[in-house]
Amino acid sequence: MIGISKLYCGTVEPSDALRYGRESKKLPSHLLQFSKDKKPVVVWNVGQRCNLKCVHCYSQSKDIEYPNELSTKEAKAMLDDIAEYGAPVILFSGGEPLMRPDLLELIEYAKAQGLRAVISTNGTLITKEKADELKKFGLSYVGISLDGLRETNDRFRGIPGAFDLAIEGIRNCMAAGIKVGLRFTINKRNAHDIPGIFHLIEKENIPRVCFYHLVYSGRGSNLIEEDLSHEETRKVVDLIINKTKESHDKGKKIEVLTVDNHADGPYIYLRLLKEDAKRAKDVLELLQWNEGNSSGKGLACISWDGEVYADQFWRQYSFGNVRKRKFSEIWEDTSNELMAKLKNKNPYIKGRCALCKWLNICGGNFRARAEAFYGDIWEHDPACYLTDEEIGCGTVIAVEESKQKIMV
Repeated sequence: MIGISKLYCGTVEPSDALRYGRESKKLPSHLLQFSKDKKPVVVWNVGQRCNLKCVHCYSQSKDIEYPNELSTKEAKAMLDDIAEYGAPVILFSGGEPLMRPDLLELIEYAKAQGLRAVISTNGTLITKEKADELKKFGLSYVGISLDGLRETNDRFRGIPGAFDLAIEGIRNCMAAGIKVGLRFTINKRNAHDIPGIFHLIEKENIPRVCFYHLVYSGRGSNLIEEDLSHEETRKVVDLIINKTKESHDKGKKIEVLTVDNHADGPYIYLRLLKEDAKRAKDVLELLQWNEGNSSGKGLACISWDGEVYADQFWRQYSFGNVRKRKFSEIWEDTSNELMAKLKNKNPYIKGRCALCKWLNICGGNFRARAEAFYGDIWEHDPACYLTDEEIGCGTVIAVEESKQKIMV
């Protein structure tokens, strides 16, 4: 995650994270990305079933019964281990997590073990009564997905009326005293709605929004051609930065983040170098602590059937199953070659990323996206929109390209 408001608008200083020793268990949620121990935030897909038909769904969910999901007993044993291991957050995801009958019981149990419990939902099932229950059982945050304004969102979600139901869910959560954030996956079909999303956020007093860059996975792999071009991405990131600044200048202190493309970090830093060199220095320190993409290190995914993955988008490689081994053992087992490499990626990264001066800040970005596009886990991320000059390797790349032409 790249905190646009934190970095560009200066709502977080390096001293804020240092105050807690940069330890995951002590840091407030909004500072977790700056932890030094990088204990993983664990995304648990509690079930695959969903009431919507989103075109970019990484879990390829349908509204049907799915077999082989972890039982309540198995889930509690898993939560015990995750808490003992020191993971700071358990994110209940899906499918649609609210379709799991024992979700409230599991949220309460996770909280009792000392975990911060949050959910990622489409919001359409959050009635006033459900919101009150979620608050009662200790939920601290709800991320609700919207992929545009009414017409765009409903087309994306595959169900008429999904937008209005999600807005109702947002209002019900806020009325119950639960912090809410929007989740918006950017692509060619909905980028034009971003100004309207900022208007909606201000109108509804929604305190947080995460703009996700598209990851080619699940149904989203069919949308490679729907991803923004590099130039379009730059314009969208500038738009998000500008809209965030406008909101803050009006006294609306919205927390704005971008997710799944850590090129956004250097991009903000390079922009600030021209506008506010002092702030740029602090931002560089925060970005170095953030370390960029943390799949397989600071981010983990456990599927509905207990399989453990590097992140929720990359399901080609399972490291083990919590039914057979504890999550903590699986996550620390660097005898697995891929797990070992993900915990120390830099020597294996290829292409532009290998030559980039921001490698330690972006972490080489998404391996899932590189594999989907090039068929090679370690190739550079095709969604990096920084120029050769911005990454400091234009001359090197030109020489390498010349060598390739001579060889051919």
